[in-house]
Amino acid sequence: MPELPEVETTRLGIDPHAVGRRIIAVAVHEPRLRWRVRRDLPAQVAGQRILRTKRRAKYLLIELERGTLLLHLGMSGNLRVLPADTPRVAHDHVDLVLDSGSTLRFNDPRRFGSLHFTSSDPRLHPLLANLAPEPFDAAFDADYLWRVTRRRRVAIKQLLMNSRLVVGVGNIYANEALFRAKVRPRRQARGLSRSEVARLARAVRAVLTQAIRVGGTTLRDYVGADGSPGYFRQKLYVYERTGRACRTCGTPVRQLTQGQRSTYYCPSCQR
Repeated sequence: MPELPEVETTRLGIDPHAVGRRIIAVAVHEPRLRWRVRRDLPAQVAGQRILRTKRRAKYLLIELERGTLLLHLGMSGNLRVLPADTPRVAHDHVDLVLDSGSTLRFNDPRRFGSLHFTSSDPRLHPLLANLAPEPFDAAFDADYLWRVTRRRRVAIKQLLMNSRLVVGVGNIYANEALFRAKVRPRRQARGLSRSEVARLARAVRAVLTQAIRVGGTTLRDYVGADGSPGYFRQKLYVYERTGRACRTCGTPVRQLTQGQRSTYYCPSCQR
């Protein structure tokens, strides 16, 4: 599933092709996404110029002259920059045709993605209004993580993936951040020491930053705006490495299930 680094990589990829361009048409080939694309969306968007691109959690925000498009890549989606006359392939659901002769084409095999338009402040949209701080926000620091962990018996990995506490730390990056912080994923959040919490806050930022630099993680479907896969998979220390030697100490990586998600850790490096 595309996570924060994949969405940010997509944003960085489309930005130079999109900003300043006018959307001359919106072609919705398949409206049945996670939420059905509204019939009036093409008419609301067509003719508007793209002012800037942003990201909030795992949502890509395309800011227009009179409103904002909110795009979620879902579990298997990607947004690519292509010549507008490129033949469509299976699962190409939406085209934002630009005055440059290019199109922003959304492909989503599982149709768990979504596309919305709001003419109001996007921060107030129901999908965004209750989201927690970003991992890169000044508000997300060791002090913040210390405060939110004090009250919770939940396992620290599940806390990291709670979008009401911090957004964008999906399964891959929660596993990798906990490895870097040398913290076992099943430990109670409130049992972490202040130094461990500080280490974990730094690790979350470091893992996400590194993933963005190499284009995110391609496990199965994800590609960036130019069609390139993400290369962070080559740098994974524990995720999907069950039974393989830990890159740090050589101990076999173990796997368990938490909240119906696979968890990976090194029993020697993580305590």
